[in-house]
Amino acid sequence: MNGFRLRPLVLVLAVGLPGTLAALALLWTGAHSEALRWALSAALLLAWFAGAFFLRAQIHRPLRTVSSMLAALRAGDYSIRARHAGASDPLALVFMEINALEEQFREQRLGAVEAQNVLQRVLAEIDVAVMAFDQGNALRVVNRAAERLLGDTEARLLGRTATELGINEALESDAPRTMARSEPTGPRHWQVRRSVIRQQGERLTLVVMTDLERTLRDEERQAWRRLVRVLSHEINNSLTPIKSITASVQDLISRAGTTDWAQDAQNGLAIVATRAESLRRFLASYARLARLPPPSRTDVDVETWVRHVTGLETRLQVTVRDGESIRVPADRDQLDQALINLVANAVDATLQTGGGVEAYWRREGRNVVVTVDDEGPGLADGGNLFVPFYTTKPGIV
Repeated sequence: MNGFRLRPLVLVLAVGLPGTLAALALLWTGAHSEALRWALSAALLLAWFAGAFFLRAQIHRPLRTVSSMLAALRAGDYSIRARHAGASDPLALVFMEINALEEQFREQRLGAVEAQNVLQRVLAEIDVAVMAFDQGNALRVVNRAAERLLGDTEARLLGRTATELGINEALESDAPRTMARSEPTGPRHWQVRRSVIRQQGERLTLVVMTDLERTLRDEERQAWRRLVRVLSHEINNSLTPIKSITASVQDLISRAGTTDWAQDAQNGLAIVATRAESLRRFLASYARLARLPPPSRTDVDVETWVRHVTGLETRLQVTVRDGESIRVPADRDQLDQALINLVANAVDATLQTGGGVEAYWRREGRNVVVTVDDEGPGLADGGNLFVPFYTTKPGIV
C-alpha cells in the first residue's frame, strides 16, 4: 500500500526530471547573475515538486472515492453515490458501474428484508410450533406457537437444549410421527416433522409440531354445531304444532265444564305445554351457542371480572383468592357467561356433597389461567367434559 502511494510521485518526478535538468543546465551555463541563478533554480525545483505532488493527489483522490464506496457497500451502506458518473472518461465509467452495483445491492437488500419480515410474520401467526436446533441441540429459532407449547418466552427459551425443554423425543425419534406430551389438561398428541436447514452456513434441525388435538376438537365442534342446528330446526317444527294443538284442546275442554276428567286433562295439557316451551328455550340456547358471534375485545381486569361474576352466585359464597393484577384483551360478555356457567356447575356439584368453592387466577407464560375448585364428586369420565348436552345432574336427561 505504501509502495503505491509513492509510485505515482516517483513516476511524475521521473517524467519531469529530464526537463528540469535541462532547464537547470541552461540556467547555470548562461550569462546570469549568481542571485538570479539560485532564485530561478529554487523556483524551478519547487514547481517540479509541487507539480508532482499535485498530480499524485489527482490520481489518489478518485481512488479514495472508489475505496470509500466499496467500503460502504461492504458495510451495507447504500446511500453513498458518486458524482460525474456517466461521462465518457474511464473514471466516470467506473463510478457509473459502482452506482449501478450499489442500486442493485439496495434492491436486493430491500427484497431480503421484506422476505424476512413476511417469513417472521407468517411464523408468528401460524398455529404450528416451529423450532430450529443447532448441532448441540440448543434452540436457535422459535415462533409464538412454540412459545405456547413450551410455556415460556423466546428470550428465556433460546439457547436451552431439547432435553431441558422436554422435547428431545422430537429430535431423536423417527419423523414424521405422532408424539404424546403430558400436560395439565391431560395427554396431548402432536404430529412431528423434521428437516435440515442452514443459517449462515450452520446446519440446523427444523422441527415442526402440529397440535392434532386442537384440529380434531375444532372438527368435532363444527360437527356438534351442525347437529344442533339440524336438531333445533326439526324439533322446533314439531314443537310449534304441539303447542298450538295443546292450546286448542285446552280451550275445548274448558268449554266442556269443570268435571274431574276435564280438570285432569287441563293439568296434563298444561304440563305438555310447559315442557314444550322449556324444550324450545333449551334448543334456542344451544342454537345461540352454535352461532356465537366473534369476540369484541376490550381491556378486562381479571380480578374485577372474577369477583364480579362470583358475587352473582347467591346459593353459596364463593371464596376468591387474592392474585396478581392482570389485564387481558377479551370479550367481557362472553367471559362472564363462561365463568357464570363454570361457577354454577361448581356450586351444583358442591351442594350435593357439602363443602366450598374457591376461585383464583395465575399467569402461565403468555396465558392467564382462571381456576374454579369445588368439593363435589367430580366427573367419572373427563372425556365427556366438553360434550354438548352431557350432564351428571340428577333429574336432567
